Amino acid sequence: MISQPLPALAQSGALAPLDLIFIEGFTAETVIGIHESELHTPQPVRVDLCAGLPRSGACDTDRIGDTIDYAVVRERLLGLFAQHSVQLLEAFAETIAAMLVCEFGAHWVRVVVAKPQKFGDLNAVGVAIERRVGDFDCAPSRQRGAPVLSLIGEGMVPTRQ
Repeated sequence: MISQPLPALAQSGALAPLDLIFIEGFTAETVIGIHESELHTPQPVRVDLCAGLPRSGACDTDRIGDTIDYAVVRERLLGLFAQHSVQLLEAFAETIAAMLVCEFGAHWVRVVVAKPQKFGDLNAVGVAIERRVGDFDCAPSRQRGAPVLSLIGEGMVPTRQ
């Protein structure tokens, strides 16, 4: 039984209710792995993810801007599958988790990455990770809206020659 830490967690918002946005069964092909048979030929990789937001405003406003747009997440996943440079599923999952927290404002994420055809006698092999907002140092340039704001101000401050 937890006696003292529980009230501190509740006060910090760690136990706040979350709205969970999820994508299940996203599958695309990519080159990932450490074995010779995986280094040159794309193979199917499946991603299941769940991203939590503290009671998103979309429940009240019915506006997509007040939550995570899973269509945009899907597009980012497609780009990641095409352009990543990692070898391990753990690193791939960490990249996805960081994206969800830093770019989409998730406070909690669970990412499952699996290779469904790695071995003929198994359904899949893979990794599942959970991360929270404090686990990442989200530089301002990676936060939602930052690229637009940096473009707006570009060229307005003179630089020394």
